[in-house]
Order: sequence, then structure tokens, then C-alpha cells
Amino acid sequence: MRNPGLILILLVVGALLLPLAMWGVPQYRLYSERLAGEARLAEAQSSRRIAILEAEARRESAVALAEAEVLRAEGAARANKILQNSLGGPEGYLRYLQIQALERANANLIYVPTEAGLPVTEASRLRPQIAVEPN
Repeated sequence: MRNPGLILILLVVGALLLPLAMWGVPQYRLYSERLAGEARLAEAQSSRRIAILEAEARRESAVALAEAEVLRAEGAARANKILQNSLGGPEGYLRYLQIQALERANANLIYVPTEAGLPVTEASRLRPQIAVEPN
């Protein structure tokens, strides 16, 4: 036998829970979507902050590199001026640079400009010598 009181209680509880479920499920869905949206917003803000910090770091790095390059150039200019003055002016400094370049190149053949500014060449030295055998 079935207990009619139990069936009645189950019907009343079901009648009360059904409207509660019909109201609660959409509310929960809205709540979970709102939380997901807030999480996406927080992630986007965090990504934006990271991008800004990275851009600032690149800018600071570029400024520091530029300042270092300026300091290097100023030092090189002072050193060149000291060398130039100690060697008797720009002509002496250029002669010094030419000598330095020749020492680094281990040159075998040096062209010396003449009065007209043209190099003196020894073209015959560069041609391979052909050995002639006596008959």
C-alpha cells in the first residue's frame, strides 16, 4: 500500500521546489556569467598593465643606451682632439691614422702620392715574372 500522506508531502515539496528551481537556475547562470566577465576584465587590465610596464622598460632602456652612446661619442671626440693637437693639427692626425691603418693591414705595397696627387705605381712588380730558359 501506498502511503497517501507521503505522496501528498512529496507533491507539496515538489510544488515548492519547482518554482524555486525555475527562479534559481537563471539567477545562478547570471551570477556565474557576471563572475566570468569580472575575471575577463581583471585579466584584460592585468595584460594592459604588463604591456605598459614592458613599454616603459623598453623606453628606459633606449634612453640609457642613447646616453651611453653620447658619452662614448664625447669621449672619442675629446680623445681625437687631444691626439690631433698633439700631432700638430688635422694633417698630422690624418698622417697618424694612415700609418696606423698601414700597420694593421700588413701592407706589402704602398702607394705614395706625387705632387699632382696621383699615386706612383709599380705595375711591373705586380705582373708575374715569366722565366726564360736559355737556348
